[in-house]
Amino acid sequence: AVCGQHGWLVTYNSLQICALKGSTVKIRCDYKYPDYLNDKKTTVQERFWFTKYINVDLRTDPEYSNRVQYHCRNKVCNLTITDLRESDSAEYKFRFITNHVYGKYTGSPGVTLSVTELQIIVRRLTRSSACTELTCHSDCQLPDSVSYIWFKNKERLIGEKKHFRLWSSGTADRFHCALEGYEQFPSPAVYAPKDLFVSVYPSGEIKENSSVTLTCTSDANPAAKYTWYKKHGNQGFKQLSEKPQHVFSSIKSSDSGVYYCTAENDLRNSTSSGLEIDVKYLPKSSSVSVSPSGPIEEGKPLSLTCSSDANPAASYTWYKDNKLLSGFKHVHYVAFMTSKDRGNYLCMSKNQFGQLNSSSLFVDVLYAPKLPSVSMSPSGEIVEGSSVTLTCSSDANPAADYTWYKQDEKSPKASGQSFTINNITHHHSGNYYCKVQNRMGHKSSTIQVAVASGKVSLPTLIYTSDHHQVSM
Repeated sequence: AVCGQHGWLVTYNSLQICALKGSTVKIRCDYKYPDYLNDKKTTVQERFWFTKYINVDLRTDPEYSNRVQYHCRNKVCNLTITDLRESDSAEYKFRFITNHVYGKYTGSPGVTLSVTELQIIVRRLTRSSACTELTCHSDCQLPDSVSYIWFKNKERLIGEKKHFRLWSSGTADRFHCALEGYEQFPSPAVYAPKDLFVSVYPSGEIKENSSVTLTCTSDANPAAKYTWYKKHGNQGFKQLSEKPQHVFSSIKSSDSGVYYCTAENDLRNSTSSGLEIDVKYLPKSSSVSVSPSGPIEEGKPLSLTCSSDANPAASYTWYKDNKLLSGFKHVHYVAFMTSKDRGNYLCMSKNQFGQLNSSSLFVDVLYAPKLPSVSMSPSGEIVEGSSVTLTCSSDANPAADYTWYKQDEKSPKASGQSFTINNITHHHSGNYYCKVQNRMGHKSSTIQVAVASGKVSLPTLIYTSDHHQVSM
């Protein structure tokens, strides 16, 4: 390539040069100038190469420190650059300055240098095939006669072609290629994914409805593609996404489980260890169950069980008719049920994230009638011929039946809680007793009625069927 005018001339051996990263390049330049100008002999005072700025000698550029040499003599000035870097790609121009005022000349256009490195292109021939093709590629236009060298773990392999086929490779295998004669400038290694690592953000406790990100990373060349899975059942896996990160914008309790990711390139794939996600949440679905079910007889044992879905597990508090019961276990046990234990029960499930009350459960206790209470109205002395009402009451579940009897008479006098004697006479005098009965048992109490001629004498004692007596 010739650049010149009126006797001034710069000649480059090539205007386009491509070189490998790490190698050395030599750019040749010849230059000419008039021996005399205006009867004055021409002498060269400065000669140098530059790229960016016309008056900046390449040897003074810190980016080229200790890597640039000039070899100049007899109107030849060659530039040598060692340990080439991709940043050295640029247009290089030669300039010389003579002793004449206008005796300065630059060879333009200059030499365009392209620095590249060998790259291995990895391609699996088919998705189902175990064969992978490696291609040693350069952006430089290489001659067809060039020979290639292949390395596996720094050991030379058999083959001098641009393409190399692999039928298998290990997780630790690394492959390089180089040009014959330039073994010291190999390509970057290609290798299967390794050092697979999975992480969760934020770390620590994961709360329901929070945002959670799972991240999968690996060291691989070519870069790996990632797929996330969740363990499903004993042996199966459910595919979730094909990205390095799997994001839960609002994580749910159902998302708890073990997660895996695979990293894959065309050499092989690798699977991570399991990442366990444990989502914490407040109690929900709180309920109370009873055993045995249905109404329970007095004297029998009873178990109330509180159940809730919570993580961490909830503690429990029991209430009866809105009053706090002792104990904080999920089972409330009563060994001997009494009528006082009849009522509405509920439990409160609680952990550090919140609490939830169950709906109430009514526990019905069946018991025999308690000792009846009997009374007479009106009280005080009653004139013969008036009316007298006897009343009986008792606590029982289920509700009891009431029957009135007069002592020494087999037939009942009346049924119901009240028994009225109209137009009373002294023939009505005697002991009357009230029998209270349900399917659980019976009790009775006696009241004495003494009628004198012309008046009623009030009883002084009440006799019960259990041979108790109570002062009236």
